[in-house]
Amino acid sequence: MKEFVKKRLSLTITLVLFVFGVLMITFLVAGGITILLQYMDIISSSSQTAQNKSQNPGFHVLPLIYFLGFCILLGTAFTAFLSKKALNPIRKVIDAIHKVASGDFNVKVDIKGIGELEELSQSFNKMTQELSSIETLRSDFVNNFSHEFKTPIVSLRGFAKLLKENNLSEEDRQEYLDIIIKESERLADLSTSVLTLSKYENLGIITDKATFRMDEQIRRTIVLMEPKWSAKVLTVNVKLDNVIYIGNEDLTQQIWYNLLDNAIKFSEQGGLINISLTKINSSILFVIQDNGPGMDELTKAHIFDKFYQGDTSHSKAGSGLGLSIVKRIVELCDGDVHVQSEIENGSTFSVTLK
Repeated sequence: MKEFVKKRLSLTITLVLFVFGVLMITFLVAGGITILLQYMDIISSSSQTAQNKSQNPGFHVLPLIYFLGFCILLGTAFTAFLSKKALNPIRKVIDAIHKVASGDFNVKVDIKGIGELEELSQSFNKMTQELSSIETLRSDFVNNFSHEFKTPIVSLRGFAKLLKENNLSEEDRQEYLDIIIKESERLADLSTSVLTLSKYENLGIITDKATFRMDEQIRRTIVLMEPKWSAKVLTVNVKLDNVIYIGNEDLTQQIWYNLLDNAIKFSEQGGLINISLTKINSSILFVIQDNGPGMDELTKAHIFDKFYQGDTSHSKAGSGLGLSIVKRIVELCDGDVHVQSEIENGSTFSVTLK
């Protein structure tokens, strides 16, 4: 409380001291000039003034008016001169704002001494730091987006040109056609993922909410993806509590689909996936665990970033957007998503919804 009062009164005290200081300087200078003029006999002494008062009753008003006018002019001059220094911190902030408006997000403001202005500088620096991070993410997104789209397009063009050659065997021709089909599907999936993520990022409020059985929805998602996990001979262990949830079914299904697809993708042939859904008080906990290669700390730190793929060799098919979609949907549902993973010990994704 004491610190709060100190911070809130600091600017007020500073302004009061500034005004008081200007007044004191004005009267000291005016008084000094008056004494100096009396010493130099430029103005009348007190005895002469008293004599003039008796002769002219209105005489004593004029010097007072002159003195007040002189003080006002002198005070105004001092205020104009000293206010330049007093307003320097505000000018620093204004200059910094102009730099930010021109695109320089690395500018910093350091103001000390006045509580409110210190708080202003700290908030400004935090804002520029956030803007810089957003700009970096935007730049990375554009670069990754261009790369991910360009790769299949170049592949399609290359194999299409090869198909125009007449000396190809039927086996080569079929192989090139299969590659073109695969790359076309990859491009279509990537386009769908980008549009889905864009739609969810621009979504502020979840609409079309309904009551549904979340455990049944997860079971349907597992059955829907049966061809994928059966192709890798995976064992899927399921332990789901009966959970009633109020939300948007299409959104929540995207969570389970992308997490299960990610687990299948990184599981080894003949591996194991554990899935559980538990009701804990007023929260819902979903956990999916695989026994894949796991992740290092760097990968875990960026796993939810757009287009980020821990598999830098791109040996696993994917756009790097699935987990970004999961994170965004979970945020819209006022939930949290976390990952625990170690190299060679698989990964565990946990989703908590309220």
